[in-house]
Amino acid sequence: MKPGLIFLLICLIALLLEFVECRKDQKATKNIAKSKKQNVEKKVKAAATAKSKGKRKMKKVSVRVPAKIFIMTQLLEKGKLQKPSDTVVIPSGERLVLRCKGKHISWAYPSYLDEENDGRFSIAQRKRYSQLVVANSTGADTGEYSCWALDCDTETCRKDDSKTGSTYVFFTDPRELFVPTNDYYEAIQLRTDRPTTLPCQVTNPLAQVSLHREFPPEVIPVDGKLITFHVKKGFVIHKALPLFAGTVYCVASYRGLMQSSTKYLLIYTNYPSAPPSAKITASSSSVPAGVNFNVTCTALGEIDIEVEFTWEFPGQQLGRPTYTRESQEPVYMDGQMRHLSQSVLLVDEARPIDDGLYKCVTQNLQGKTTVSTHVNVLPRTSSSQT
Repeated sequence: MKPGLIFLLICLIALLLEFVECRKDQKATKNIAKSKKQNVEKKVKAAATAKSKGKRKMKKVSVRVPAKIFIMTQLLEKGKLQKPSDTVVIPSGERLVLRCKGKHISWAYPSYLDEENDGRFSIAQRKRYSQLVVANSTGADTGEYSCWALDCDTETCRKDDSKTGSTYVFFTDPRELFVPTNDYYEAIQLRTDRPTTLPCQVTNPLAQVSLHREFPPEVIPVDGKLITFHVKKGFVIHKALPLFAGTVYCVASYRGLMQSSTKYLLIYTNYPSAPPSAKITASSSSVPAGVNFNVTCTALGEIDIEVEFTWEFPGQQLGRPTYTRESQEPVYMDGQMRHLSQSVLLVDEARPIDDGLYKCVTQNLQGKTTVSTHVNVLPRTSSSQT
């Protein structure tokens, strides 16, 4: 064999042996890395297990809320039913037919329909649904129509809030833009503790409505915040102010027709947000017979809110004469002005019949608060008799 060929074979064998050793080293390195990774994972898992043992296991509880089911449909023509939208517009004179699915159904609708005796309005319960019918409709029939299913047993029926339906129906009348009422003049309290609604309900949702003051004659601006207009309710005054008091009315216009609503007398009333906060104290819890004493009842409330006091005491039923002294004053507390009202019950020359419970009832437009205390009348001592 030629020497050059022998040398080439020796080089190839050396390279092959070197490649095999390299592969062994790579495999060993991978095994070491894998072993380290497994050790790390075991440590992490062990730490997590130890940590979870110190924690209380939380059990997941799923609460199933029943889905709302809309049960109302509107009969458009014979055999054709559809779910009514939030508002439905029907020309006056046409027939309204609403159905609600269920064996036991209750309805709500404009209250005056209960007073109708001409047969235009009817409700009939069928086997699987209840049907409400308004025939020969007028603008006065405009309003909210709603129904709900009743869950009934042998004795009582309960409202099923998961099965309801409602729609607001406008019966458009070309001669009546406002839903007619029996009152020409209506008094409404303009209360400071809640929004006030002027029910200028229109028969046509497309009518333009404005709010007016009778004296001085002017248009009251509707800014969308202090006063808003809702086509289903009328004007809503969200914050009562003294300047809103007086006579107001609404004006509606549509396609050249303009009409005025009922007049509303707004009476501004400063309503408290809560009943009075009261406390009661006696000049002494134990009084010797023959000695004068008094019981003081104090009510802390909002500024310019009147508080009425009523007393109940042991000698009241026996005609024991007593006297009260009342006072009111503004005080500054907790960074704001408050109204401090006080009533003092004066009892002269205590007697045995004056022994017992003294009760003070404080009342404002929002409610009552009752507080009480006990006074003991001690027997007359020999020293006091002399």
